Amino acid sequence: MRWILLLLLLLNTFYYVWHQQQAPLRGKEVAPANAYQSVRTDIRLLSETDAPQSRSEPSAIAEAPVPDAAVCLFLGSFEEEAKAKVVEQRLLSLDIQAEVRGVDAAAGVEYWVYLPPLASRQASLRQLRELQARRIDSYIITQGELANGISLGIFPRNDSANSVRQRLRDVGYEPQVRELSRAHRSFWVRVAPESRRLADEFLLGRLAGDFAGLQHQLMPCEGVALLQ
Repeated sequence: MRWILLLLLLLNTFYYVWHQQQAPLRGKEVAPANAYQSVRTDIRLLSETDAPQSRSEPSAIAEAPVPDAAVCLFLGSFEEEAKAKVVEQRLLSLDIQAEVRGVDAAAGVEYWVYLPPLASRQASLRQLRELQARRIDSYIITQGELANGISLGIFPRNDSANSVRQRLRDVGYEPQVRELSRAHRSFWVRVAPESRRLADEFLLGRLAGDFAGLQHQLMPCEGVALLQ
């Protein structure tokens, strides 16, 4: 019985070996190279990916607003400095910083007829005596670039100046005409910026009642031609 089992076992072993030798060989399937390439291109390192954009920032840094020039309150105008001083003292008594300033404003043009200086003062004085002998109003100029010249008058109109110049040319002189800017000086009381809030509407109304024609204006403290 034992030999029969061994024989069957050997037959089974022999059959298995024979069957394996008769089975066709199959190669291992390998994916094409381009498949690996396509997969590789789909793989990206985290460092290669675009970093998430930060919060939007303005394209240009906004500049800090430039503070406006200090603005002062001006009260005026006064033809006489003494009247402006009265307003100044009244404001100072109320602890309001104020000061009087003189303002020269252009008020038109005048025309000056004159004879240029000669070679010496003595020559200019001789010429002056000649003019006065002809009863022509004339004065020696004592200072400035035209010192020792002779002034023949200042006229508000150009045609008047040209008429005088022509009459002098007719008697042998060569006068010249120069334009002069005529300035008008008025006086204003300037209230400092730190005290401007103290000069309220009530106070301005009282000052306007006490000083006829008083006006108030807001202007840059150094933006007007002010003279001490």
